[in-house]
Amino acid sequence: MHICISGFLLDTSEDDSLKFELDLDSSLNEEIATLLGHKSLNAMAEGEWLMSSEQIAQVSKAIGQSLPTHLQLYIGLEQ
Repeated sequence: MHICISGFLLDTSEDDSLKFELDLDSSLNEEIATLLGHKSLNAMAEGEWLMSSEQIAQVSKAIGQSLPTHLQLYIGLEQ
């Protein structure tokens, strides 16, 4: 399993297609789950969540890569 971040336009009334996708290295799974407030990766496996601005900044720092701030970003697990 790996964590995936997906991004969509803020206003989806005209275009609801995927605009950004990033699969994170599985070695970061536990660190990212903890950053997001989950007790474990298994607890995170229950769904996909909209990320707050603070979470986007924390995850960006953890992965060493800037994430887009002009999109709604969701984070969840993929197999």
